[in-house]
Amino acid sequence: MARRPNARTLFVSDLHLGTPDAQAQLLLNLMQLVRPERLYLVGDVFDLIAMKRRAISVLDAHQQRLVRHILRLARTGCEVIYIPGNHDAAFRTFCGETFRNIEVRRDAIHVTKDGRRLLVSHGDEFDGHFKAPRWKLVVGEMALHTMRRTNRWTVQARRRLGRPYWSLSAALKRRSGNVKHFAGAFRQSALARVRREEVDGYIGGHIHIPFFGECEGFVYCNDGDWVENCTALVEEFDGRLRLVDWQNQTLVDDPRPPSGHREKTEAEDWLADEETGTTSG
Repeated sequence: MARRPNARTLFVSDLHLGTPDAQAQLLLNLMQLVRPERLYLVGDVFDLIAMKRRAISVLDAHQQRLVRHILRLARTGCEVIYIPGNHDAAFRTFCGETFRNIEVRRDAIHVTKDGRRLLVSHGDEFDGHFKAPRWKLVVGEMALHTMRRTNRWTVQARRRLGRPYWSLSAALKRRSGNVKHFAGAFRQSALARVRREEVDGYIGGHIHIPFFGECEGFVYCNDGDWVENCTALVEEFDGRLRLVDWQNQTLVDDPRPPSGHREKTEAEDWLADEETGTTSG
């Protein structure tokens, strides 16, 4: 028998299943704590690019368990919306179709309980807006792969020692001026589309840099990833939004809560400083 939902909506992105970097066990932990009425899978659920390069492309036991859990949610009444990203772009062929109660869409407009209309997309559509020399992109890609490989070893070592999850690559990104500049450019591209669509805000993923705040009069959220940061966005039954970690601990509370009042969390200023140094544009 399915358990009663305790949240209205859950947004997760960038799981990168099929790679050894996917933190499927941590996401499964969160989904045991947060049981939504609606689940948005905001792209890069499967890393088809990496799986194609590997000689053997299989999901490990934790990843298989997570997929079964999502299918069970869809089967037992949870509305599951899958928005493919650039790493699982092959599934965009099926946009508009429904498979095993999972609806595939290119993007979506989510309406919160309190009436806010939020554009939901993966975010790779903004890649062409970033201007950088080719050599810089190549070097950045090499550095990213090195960081993730090192991060994988760090996570495994801490797990053997019984230490809680901590991401070395995420910590290094938080100290990078180039990453902050990149995240700011991504945010501006998302806000430009929000204005064109005449909605109240944006929810996306893609860049693996979690952020939640009010920017230029709009709500902007990047729900992060499940490779490094292990964060997600939760909507409560009254429409309040929270950026949370894998333990369902609130990292940043809603910049526009339904009640018109909110308490700042200890992590809110820290997360905002990662990207812009402030939660408002």
